[in-house]
Amino acid sequence: MKRSPVPAVVLILALAASAGLKTLNDGLPRTKVPGSGIIYIPSGAYLKPVTFGFSSLAADLIFLWSIQYFGNPAIPDKLEHFTHIFSIISELDPRYIDPYEVGALIALYDARDVPLAISILDMGLAKNPGRWIFPLEAGHYAQLYAKDIDLARTYYKKAMDIPGAPAIAKRLYANAAFKAMDFRTAWETWLEVRDTADDEEIRKIASNHLYNIQSVVDAQAVRNAVFEFRSRAGRNPSSLEELVRAGLLREVPRDYDGRDYLYDPQTGGISTRVNPWKR
Repeated sequence: MKRSPVPAVVLILALAASAGLKTLNDGLPRTKVPGSGIIYIPSGAYLKPVTFGFSSLAADLIFLWSIQYFGNPAIPDKLEHFTHIFSIISELDPRYIDPYEVGALIALYDARDVPLAISILDMGLAKNPGRWIFPLEAGHYAQLYAKDIDLARTYYKKAMDIPGAPAIAKRLYANAAFKAMDFRTAWETWLEVRDTADDEEIRKIASNHLYNIQSVVDAQAVRNAVFEFRSRAGRNPSSLEELVRAGLLREVPRDYDGRDYLYDPQTGGISTRVNPWKR
């Protein structure tokens, strides 16, 4: 026979009520901190045994309360116990996905605390190592809000390595590697995307990225060679062939499509003949 959820509900309400008494004893006005008594609930590790098998229900109730509490602009110090509350939820029901994502959003947009948001997602991943959504979102936060492309790349790599992760995780990883100037990793990853994609449009996108990577790498090699040539001859080379003859380039570079670059002897730089995104 199934057990009734009523005892668990009563238990949670009793815990909140007793914690509320402590709040009053501490002299914190309820009008100023509505519902704050729940912050005195012990950690989930201690609370779980006394939920009598209804730990998931307890997690639901605390999560619903937390949305109202942390969303209340009238509470000035509401985020002081933020990590504690979401830790309780994760300990009561580790596989409850929504609190991690919602908690991260609250930390990001309300607390304006990107590291805290990422730590909530880390908590979710630790409890659910097969959920690619957590590192994917953490990478998004790291790239867009923390402006830390190396950290973003680390999370995108975690996401793409989890079975079932969407193909975009690998593309985000490749793009992050390029932005971090790890051109070898970016090249190898986009090459893999191109060679394994089922969709022609994805293959074209990958090829365009490969075109761009090769152009950047070739331009840097030419700039270095021109600098060395100028330090010897006191002028820029008249052509890329002159750099080859001087032993500063192994061969005249060509773009991803096999076309010659446009060389400007005035600046010593090269440019592509086409926009890779309009090929």
